Amino acid sequence: MANVLTSKEEDYSQWYNDLVDEAGLAEHSAVRGCMVIKPYGYSIWEKMQGALDKMFKDTGHSNAYFPLFIPKSFLAKEASHVEGFAKECAVVTHYRLKDSDEGIIVDPDARLEEELIVRPTSETIIWNTYRGWIQSYRDLPVLVNQWANVVRWEMRTRLFLRTAEFLWQEGHTAHATRDEAVKEAEQMLEVYADFAENWMAMPVLKGIKTPNERFAGALETYCIEALMQDGKALQAGTSHFLGQNFAKAFDVKFTDREGKLDHVWATSWGVSTRLMGALIMAHGDDNGLVVPPRLAPLQVVIVPIYKKAEEIGAISEAVEKIMEALKSKGISVKYDDSDKQRPGFKFAEYELKGIPVRIAIGPRDLEKGTVEIARRDTREKMTVSMEETPAKVAALLEEIQQNIYKKAKDFRDANTRPADSYDEFKQLLEEKGGFIMAHWDGTAETEQRIKEETKATIRCIPLNNPKEKGKCILTGKPSEQRVIFAKAY
Repeated sequence: MANVLTSKEEDYSQWYNDLVDEAGLAEHSAVRGCMVIKPYGYSIWEKMQGALDKMFKDTGHSNAYFPLFIPKSFLAKEASHVEGFAKECAVVTHYRLKDSDEGIIVDPDARLEEELIVRPTSETIIWNTYRGWIQSYRDLPVLVNQWANVVRWEMRTRLFLRTAEFLWQEGHTAHATRDEAVKEAEQMLEVYADFAENWMAMPVLKGIKTPNERFAGALETYCIEALMQDGKALQAGTSHFLGQNFAKAFDVKFTDREGKLDHVWATSWGVSTRLMGALIMAHGDDNGLVVPPRLAPLQVVIVPIYKKAEEIGAISEAVEKIMEALKSKGISVKYDDSDKQRPGFKFAEYELKGIPVRIAIGPRDLEKGTVEIARRDTREKMTVSMEETPAKVAALLEEIQQNIYKKAKDFRDANTRPADSYDEFKQLLEEKGGFIMAHWDGTAETEQRIKEETKATIRCIPLNNPKEKGKCILTGKPSEQRVIFAKAY
């Protein structure tokens, strides 16, 4: 099987598109701007879902489901929220079709009394619902998560990274005090960072967004930012402290312990199938995907090597014992004894799909009592005795997980640089990209001008950011700290 991917160095964007296609992750659908997530891509997303869902439940959250459609008047109740999403809304105006001389048309007599918005996010419908759930401090906190799809109308799309419809989870919580809500928003940021680093093997910066970059309707937006291999940043997750904005918009009040009536405090937080794009771009190479073992739907594949049909029986018998031992350790394994492709084709196919460990075994290996093990991250091969194989593979999977993270972190660290002047800033952006630590005067005007002139945005103000007096790279005005700039997806 010849290499089907464009080289990363030659054309990073085309490499990404090739990999999504050739690895069987997703494809464009007949609906413009929407994607079909194919079985292998969805199986990785399911692993992400499973890990995150457990983390949410371990922190006290429960899953629920809310409607896909939101009355237009709901969005209008929170001014900054509707302003933030108005240009991305898909609107349902009619509820029936009918036959005509021109074929099937929208029935003009079936216009809705009030238009419905296909959810771009669910704060409004959920807070309207919470009004009926919350009357007293005894009803708090409400800790709910929803796994769903959302629609944000996009004309320039890219599989996983930006599509009109995408899958995500959105947490929506209600609290009795400001401190509890802030603590919740910060806790969920830590959950996302834990998942990114320990499951996705992707190092992230934790920080807060500038007012310009905040979620529409939030008082504070916390984020995790990752660096892709082309030097661009990707926002991998956000957690929002919403204050009492939505509670006031939907009149959600509760009686506190002293008998006083007050509005509830809120958070929302989410990650999406954009994490699939992050996984590809953080770790992939010119041979395909590199999937961290903890997220790999298939961690080990075993391929028999033989020329004569009578050899496969003995090989399969040996493989059966190895598979039983691997499964007993909780390792997912497949034995590919199909005779439709030659071993070399299978090797390339599983490498393309990023399977962490590949085992090959043939007649000579049987004689010696050994197998050949290949690891996807470094492409190194080793010979191991059959007896030692299960323990070796278990240790190797953990080693691969850590090595993938280390490689990504080393890259991130090597591509995080300070800039002390605007010229140096622009030169770094053009020549190397990456995260640039620079002083900013704190104004929205300066932030916007830098964005317009360089296409770089402030990705975050890092949490626990060290104070360091300096001068804004653009205006020369005083600054108390450096912030993180980058070009981003």
